[in-house]
Amino acid sequence: MSVLLVIPARYASTRFPGKPLVDLRGAGGAARSLIRRSWDAAISVEGVDRVVVATDDMRIADAAHGFGAEVAMTPDSCRNGTERCAVVAAQLGGAHEIVVNLQGDAPLTPPWFVSALIAAMQADATRQVATPVLRCDAGALAGFLEDRRHGRVGATTAVFDRAGRALYFSKEVLPYTGRPLGAAETIPVFHHVGVYAYRPAALLAYPSWDPGPLETWEGLEQLRFMENGIPVHCVEVQARGQAFWELNNPSDVEKIEAILGELGRD
Repeated sequence: MSVLLVIPARYASTRFPGKPLVDLRGAGGAARSLIRRSWDAAISVEGVDRVVVATDDMRIADAAHGFGAEVAMTPDSCRNGTERCAVVAAQLGGAHEIVVNLQGDAPLTPPWFVSALIAAMQADATRQVATPVLRCDAGALAGFLEDRRHGRVGATTAVFDRAGRALYFSKEVLPYTGRPLGAAETIPVFHHVGVYAYRPAALLAYPSWDPGPLETWEGLEQLRFMENGIPVHCVEVQARGQAFWELNNPSDVEKIEAILGELGRD
């Protein structure tokens, strides 16, 4: 199946304006922008036929062109990354059977997360939307709980049924555990990884739906599919010892740079 990967990137982030252009220093001290590191992550995924940066800001477009990326300009009326992906899919005439949304704030996304997602879509033609989830370890759960205690909005958690169909996504830590859990305990909390794969029909329908109350309250775009009766399939992935973190807040820059150093990435 032909696969298009889109990296949505906007300048006017509420929590972190200009985020795609922030520099992240690697192991050797070299600084590369967030959008460049997201592009590097995208082109390392096997089985992807085309990678496009989708933005409404010429500063981001110019930066992306500077390192050789293909860029699609999208309207500033797009309310989230999924709507940007829908615009790009429409611009390209529906030429791809699967569209992947690799959000531009997750440069540490391992390529096998995306490959697993593509494989899950290829294995079952009834799946309209899919997204990866990662079981938390004790350290990750403690970090989530610490963020919430201090009022920081960080990672998203996912709850799903035995068949992998999502029941809910939240910026709260779900399910409720009441306490941090030890390394020897099975932790029931799953970190939602902000990558999506869509069938074109579901993606192109998405902008026509108004945001529902759950999407509005949580600020999570995937809930719009669920509020309109489109199941979201959760694909469990394995970290393989690699730390994963998204850049949601300015305080995450130091954390991501530390991980880049541990991975030896320039």
